[in-house]
Amino acid sequence: MNQEVALVLFQLVVLVLAFSVHESAHAWVAMRLGDPTAYMLGRVTLNPLKHMDPIGSAVLPAITLYSFGYVMGWAKPCPVTLRNFKHVRRDDILTSLAGPASNLGMALIALVLLLIFKHTVAGGDTSVISAMAIGHRYHGIETDNLSKLFPIALFLYYAVSINLLLFVFNLIPIPPLDGSHVLRNFLPYQLEQVYNRIGGYGLLLLFFFGGSLIFGTLFRPLLGVFDGFLLRL
Repeated sequence: MNQEVALVLFQLVVLVLAFSVHESAHAWVAMRLGDPTAYMLGRVTLNPLKHMDPIGSAVLPAITLYSFGYVMGWAKPCPVTLRNFKHVRRDDILTSLAGPASNLGMALIALVLLLIFKHTVAGGDTSVISAMAIGHRYHGIETDNLSKLFPIALFLYYAVSINLLLFVFNLIPIPPLDGSHVLRNFLPYQLEQVYNRIGGYGLLLLFFFGGSLIFGTLFRPLLGVFDGFLLRL
């Protein structure tokens, strides 16, 4: 299989898994806090078919992979009925944050597994460094002499980078992203209505003009922290 095709498939598999965990986390926390809406619709599941959105989960990842070198997008929003919560503001915020928190948790788990791989597999340190280089889209990385388990290291590094990207992206306070669900709880009613109406346009502007904000200001510094752990520990 062509290496470029294999790399795209790795990223898409990680993205689908990240989406499934993200939306399941929303649905599970909402259920625990008293709203069974998503649970009744079968959204407390890792089955990706329950969570995929044609535009956000297929078209947009293809565009961002081609444009930025990273896959990014969204899944089908998790339905929440606010009136089912006992403490509406608190429970809405907790439900909204559950998705990004799950992505951060997956990135941390992948980081720990990479560190275990680095110190327990023969040639693990070289494999991890090569996986990082490929993940950062450096060209000319030789993989023929690496451990046969190198694909595991590469998969785990994509799990780190893609989940961190989703964590950062979803916390941006532009509707319908999770960060907007947190912010709306602190806005006066009339301002919230205006905020919700213009949010869709804000998301389009973010995609076309906000690349430097997402990648340069938010994502890459956080990924650099994780890279530092991988290199020093």
